[in-house]
Amino acid sequence: QVQFVESGGGLVQAGGSLRLSCAASGLVFRFAHIGWYRQAPGKQRELVASISIAGNTNYEDSVKGRFTISRDNAKNTVYLQMNSLKPEDTGRYYCNLVRADLGSWGQGTQVTVSS
Repeated sequence: QVQFVESGGGLVQAGGSLRLSCAASGLVFRFAHIGWYRQAPGKQRELVASISIAGNTNYEDSVKGRFTISRDNAKNTVYLQMNSLKPEDTGRYYCNLVRADLGSWGQGTQVTVSS
């Protein structure tokens, strides 16, 4: 069973940084196309960053230049470095396969950015 456990969230002031981690199990991690998703209050969950098997990355426009996704295949872990955080980045962050229907949703980690 595919499982993801997210960590690293917290409360930070605007302009600050956080690094999220996601530990994966139940899959051949190095062959997984992984994404970080964000669910803001009152909004649908959206994909904000993804990283392919080859390490190619894609970002949602609002986070380009501020967020960096990376992976460590030896640790079955994917990271999201978030810099220059804005209040609109507030939300619960999850990782999952880009084909989310083939993965599973964990508890996520809460990120709150104060102005």
